[in-house]
This record gives sequence, C-alpha cells and structure tokens, in this order.
Amino acid sequence: MSDHHVVVVGGGFGGLQLVNGLKGAGVRITLVDRRNHHLFQPLLYQVATTILSTSEIAWPIRRLYADRPDVTVLLGEVTGVDSSTKTVSLRNGMTLGYDTLVLATGATHAYFGHDEWEPVAPGLKTLEDATTIRRRVLLAFEKAEMETDPAVRDALLTFTIVGAGPTGVELAGIIAELAHFTLPKEFRNIDTRKTRVVLVEAGPRVLPTFAEELSAYAQKALEKLGVEVLLGKPVTECSADGVRIGETFTPSRTIVWAAGVTASPAARWLDIPADRAGRAIVEKDLSAPGLPDVFIIGDTASVMREDGKPVPGIAPAAKQQGGYVAKVIRARLSGKPAPAPFKYWHQGSLATIGQSAAIIDFGRIKLKGWIAWWIWGIAHIYFLIGTRSRFAVAWNWLWIYLSGQHSARLITQRETMREEG
Repeated sequence: MSDHHVVVVGGGFGGLQLVNGLKGAGVRITLVDRRNHHLFQPLLYQVATTILSTSEIAWPIRRLYADRPDVTVLLGEVTGVDSSTKTVSLRNGMTLGYDTLVLATGATHAYFGHDEWEPVAPGLKTLEDATTIRRRVLLAFEKAEMETDPAVRDALLTFTIVGAGPTGVELAGIIAELAHFTLPKEFRNIDTRKTRVVLVEAGPRVLPTFAEELSAYAQKALEKLGVEVLLGKPVTECSADGVRIGETFTPSRTIVWAAGVTASPAARWLDIPADRAGRAIVEKDLSAPGLPDVFIIGDTASVMREDGKPVPGIAPAAKQQGGYVAKVIRARLSGKPAPAPFKYWHQGSLATIGQSAAIIDFGRIKLKGWIAWWIWGIAHIYFLIGTRSRFAVAWNWLWIYLSGQHSARLITQRETMREEG
C-alpha cells in the first residue's frame, strides 16, 4: 500500500461509490461522516410514513468496510478545510492531512430565509427527521382522539406538505392512504377519513421536473387519494398553529417541509464560487477550481450537463460522480491519461403516488400507473444493500398490499422540537 492518503468526507451514495471504486488501488482511505450509517434516502419517506423501520434502509458504515483494511472510518463532523496545508479540521479538534480530498457532504433543507420555520416544519434528510415526522403524524391522530374542541381536532387532522417534488408527492400520498384506508377502524372518537392532507406548491404543477403528462397524472392520482393540491401559492408563514398559504391561513398542527435544499458549506471551506443553492461550481473532472487535489461530488457540487441543464441531485448522479472520480484518482496514481470529462447518464426519473401508482420518465419512454409502481419497487429493492434488507423491504410492501396494515407505526422518539400539549 502506498502512502497516498485519500480523505473522503460523506458516506452517502457518492462517497461510498468512490471508496468502492478505489478498492485495490493501493491507497489509504479515511472516510469521515457525521453519522455511523449509510442511508438509502430514496426510501426515507417510507420510514416517516410508518411503512419501513429505520434498520431496513440504513447500514453501519464500519460493517460495510470491515473487510477493507485500507479503509478507516471516523465518526466526526468536518468544520473546515485548509487547502494550503492540505488538512481537514474536525469539530472534536482532530486534524487530518490528505493527498487527495473528496467532499461528498450532501445538502440540507432550505427555508428561503425563514430558518425559524424549521422547528415547526421539519424537512426530510436524515433518519432523525423521518422518525420525528413519523412521531408527529401518529401523535396528531392520538391527540385528536382525545380532543373535545372541534377546531383544534380539525387542525390536528390537517397535514400540510410544502413542496410538490418527489418527496412531497410521496409523503402526501402515503399520509392520505394511512388516514383514509389504514386507520379508520382503530379510532372511536374521530373519523380519520375526514383527515385533510394539503400539498402546497408555489409553481404551476406538481413534479415539475417530469413531463407535463406525467405531472398531470400524478396530480389526478393524488386527488383520487383525497389530497388537496394547491398550486401557484407560496407559503408565507409557518407556525405551531398552522400555515399561511398566500393570504389564507390554514390551521394545521403537522407541517412537513419538502420545498428546497441548500448545499453543505464546502464552497465556503475552499473559498470557491458557488451557485444560488450553495453548490460548489466544479471543473469538468469534478475538481475544485485551482485545487486539482480536491474533488466535490453529489449534492454539494454544481455540475452542468451537455444541454446546459444542471445534473440533478439524485442518487444515480452521485454514484456516477463517485465512480468517475475514483477513475481519475487511479489514472493519476498509475501515470495513465486522465479520463474524458465527466458525462452524466440520466437513467430516468421515478416517483410514487401512494402504494398503487407511480410515474417513470425515461425520456422517450414514459410509464404510469400500476406497471410503473412495480418497476419502481423492483428498482429500489435492487439498489438496497444486502439480501436481508431486500427481503425485509419486499416483505413489508407485500404485507401492506395484502393486509393494508403498516408495520412500523410505533411512537418511540421523544419529542424535542415542539412542546407536547
């Protein structure tokens, strides 16, 4: 093994793909992440909506690399990078030197200048977010069951999702199904079928990155499930009592934010240009401008496609970038010519609407409905890590399909973001 030290910050799709791509390259790798697990984010909303448990979509990073002596895993949070001394600083005071640095630090929620909304309108990026949302959804029904004030009860049974991208659409569909089909027989004082699920989108249509015909189908499918879709109406206020949509205030005790993301501070660490979302603008080989030994991938990087459109912030894009940078590093170490500039291959866009419908946009080929849902399910099971996870998720989906019962409806997390009353 050579003395070349590759430091990878972030154990998401891009970071893991890069580490996997450097297997056998003869380098020392240190992988740093704030959490001890890799998370399969595309199914995170199913944890938030009681379909899957946390262990079915997350895996300990150390376990993944237990048989790779070239990989050292550190649980820590990076606070800065000094490119002049080629060091990375961690919050605990530790400093790591690097020969090559890869920043795959992802993104977080963007509240467009209203960060004070976060406590009452959590986003969905981590397992903690998912279990917080799940707890709030389930507690809303429990509190409504005991509430005697009709106005408060209605507010408890009103769920507002802000943002109609894939996450917002998927959350709205599952919460509606939970309220209208799964829970009605379990409560005595409330009729959960009267639950309101409100999906708010400032733009003109849901799923704006999909073809218009698929977007229209998704909206109809949501409305069939009982979701109220409000388009062209921005949210102007979020509070513990509800949400203001345009000029109209809607009492709602459960709000979920799915309206936007902002990148990690990687661009600020390196003092390089960034786009409006904070994503670092990178070179064609995904290196930082003027810093050939520093690469930035995934949601942290602003990468343009040949047609001038940005590479989407989705798992396949991050994996492609991680694999590409591994090839660049290998070429440099072996003295071989560098690979051609990074080129993103779009494998299609997928989204589900509840447990029986989905849309898939492969470009020329567009699918919707039941067959799209099956393809969506097979694709996601395939990309899960490990046979146990694939079997567990497939069994949960089959059980829900046959019985209509969600298997992860446990209230286990202590509420810390809003006072219980």
